[in-house]
Amino acid sequence: MKIGIIGSGNMGRSLGILWAEQGHEVFFGARTAEKGQAIVAIAGENTQGGTNDQAAAFGDVLLYTIRGVDPAEVLTSTDVLAGKILIDCNNQEIPEGFAYPPITQSLAEKLAGEVPQAKVVKAFNTMAQELFELAPEPLKSHSVSVFVAGDDESARQTVMQLVQDIGFNPLDCGELRRARLIEGLGDFIRLLIIGQQMGAYATISVHSFPPAQEQRLGGRQASKLG
Repeated sequence: MKIGIIGSGNMGRSLGILWAEQGHEVFFGARTAEKGQAIVAIAGENTQGGTNDQAAAFGDVLLYTIRGVDPAEVLTSTDVLAGKILIDCNNQEIPEGFAYPPITQSLAEKLAGEVPQAKVVKAFNTMAQELFELAPEPLKSHSVSVFVAGDDESARQTVMQLVQDIGFNPLDCGELRRARLIEGLGDFIRLLIIGQQMGAYATISVHSFPPAQEQRLGGRQASKLG
């Protein structure tokens, strides 16, 4: 798969290198061609580097790592995004005391409104960049969850495959408006990492257990949970 990284900071560099290691073709974009090309010396095989415009033109799938910035301010023309999968991995700035306001529009929804011609998918916002150092092994054995939301089902499935390729466990969360919940979860993870001092390797692994064989606690009334 051809993947363009728009904004090759910590997240973009880490995910791009992981995908390149799995045989995908990756183009690292940055504000200047020199910055994008400098990453190639670290990234190695299956990689190229240059400007954000070049990365956007190269990839069928694009990772957008520039938080809260309209792509029209990053790219010469957003027409290049038409029909492409645009992965949003961003979270809001951390407010003082982790006093987050309610999320009435996610960053992913805002991005989709700015570039309606692209297929925006939310993913990779619930872990710190340091965790990628463990991917794909030994991370795979821990079943670390990546929550994926987007209105285009085919785009979601493509992103879920890219998640799985690098050792994570993708969870299909459905339509893009669910990104509000996923971004709220990202806020909570950062509270654990920073506020509760659990460190950069704290994240979430969702497991579904087999049902109990007997109701030894007196049973329960029926509910929407089943």
